[in-house]
This record gives sequence, structure tokens and C-alpha cells, in this order.
Amino acid sequence: MDRVTLGMWVEDYERAWRTKGTDALDALFAADATYRTAPFEEPFRGLAAISAMWEEERSGPDEAFALESEVVAVAGDTGVVRVEVRYGEPASQTYRNLWVVRLNDEGCCTSFEEWPFWPPGTRGGFVEGPPSSGR
Repeated sequence: MDRVTLGMWVEDYERAWRTKGTDALDALFAADATYRTAPFEEPFRGLAAISAMWEEERSGPDEAFALESEVVAVAGDTGVVRVEVRYGEPASQTYRNLWVVRLNDEGCCTSFEEWPFWPPGTRGGFVEGPPSSGR
């Protein structure tokens, strides 16, 4: 992986977020990928679980948001991206996130970990992971 590849993956992620349904996730995530919504949350495991979480948690493809990203680092198959998302018009909630993304040779994410932050005095949050599988 390199910075350009990771940057393109983030653009595809945003495009999928703005697209109805979850079919676009097939090109973004490997079938056995993990998706952790916060550092200490249990990850969603597999494309079916990721797709279900994605569809349940987003407002829909018409959700008003602006996303800005910057690739911070890439080492081997793993990259870190700083992402700022402003929801609503005007912005009703802002998040700054660090994404730790691992891509396979086909450019599909095998591991996604989000570190969400929000401004002091605002109500931020993250999706709770599934119940622990004992792993």
C-alpha cells in the first residue's frame, strides 16, 4: 500500500457512504474483514456484519455531511488517516477521527479501526461493537 492507494480507498469509502444500500462495501472490505468503531470496542466481523452495522447506523445516502481526510502514515499494508466529518447543514456535529486501515493486495480492507473524537462540550459518540465473542 502507498499514500495514493489509501487516499483512493478513503474516497471510495465516502462514495459508498453516499450511495444507497451496502453493495459498494463489497469492493471496499474483504469478506472476512473486521471493523472496530472505537479502540476498545469488539469489532464487527465479516462483510455481512459490517454491512448490517453500516446500514443501521447511518442516516442514509442523503445524510448531510462534509468529509476531509489526510493520509498521515503508511507502513507495509497498514495506513493511518486523519478524517474530519461535519454532519448537518449547518454543521450540527463534528468529529475528528484517526482511521487505522489495513488493505490486502487487492486493495480491500481487512481491518478497520476508528478512533473518534469530538469537540469539548458537544455530544459525540460511537457505535457500540457487538457482544464479545470471547476472542
